[in-house]
Amino acid sequence: MTSAIGISYASIFSTSATSNWIADTMTAIQNQASQGGLLGMLQNSGGDGSISSFLGQSSTTANALATISQTSVTNAGSLFAQIAATKQQQANAKKLHDSLDQLSAQQQMVKPKNTLDPFIYLSDGTSIDTTNNILTMPDGTQYDTTTGAKHVDAASIVQMANGAYLNTKTNILTMPDGTQIDTVTGLKVSVTT
Repeated sequence: MTSAIGISYASIFSTSATSNWIADTMTAIQNQASQGGLLGMLQNSGGDGSISSFLGQSSTTANALATISQTSVTNAGSLFAQIAATKQQQANAKKLHDSLDQLSAQQQMVKPKNTLDPFIYLSDGTSIDTTNNILTMPDGTQYDTTTGAKHVDAASIVQMANGAYLNTKTNILTMPDGTQIDTVTGLKVSVTT
């Protein structure tokens, strides 16, 4: 709609993001007419004296009180939820701390010692090293008591470049093809294929 002088009313009373002074003035006048608080209550208390206006004002007041009450309950519920979450986090942190303390105390406990003698000597000359689990026969052959396999001390093995190895404890050279040679006598001990 346009006025007699050709100005659009839409441009004067604009609702766009860019405000104009007439629209701002109208909004301020409307907001002033409906004041809140005590002044608003006193201003709106007049009414026309009818039951309808009394009930309307009572309904508006009841809605305002209900909103206040509901907001109070919502805020209290939110506060209690935050308190409960904080207490739960503190309880979990305490349980974790206690568990770590118990684990640390258990790890620091004295471990039971092996009650066997470190060496057991049998009547036929066999000996058992209970610390390293090695059975030594009278002829010097050693076995691992856990696996039953022959025990070879890794410190007495010298690896050769061609894959052969020398056991310095027994002076046996084992060739890559499995042939064993006594390095003292130069004789073959055994041939394994």
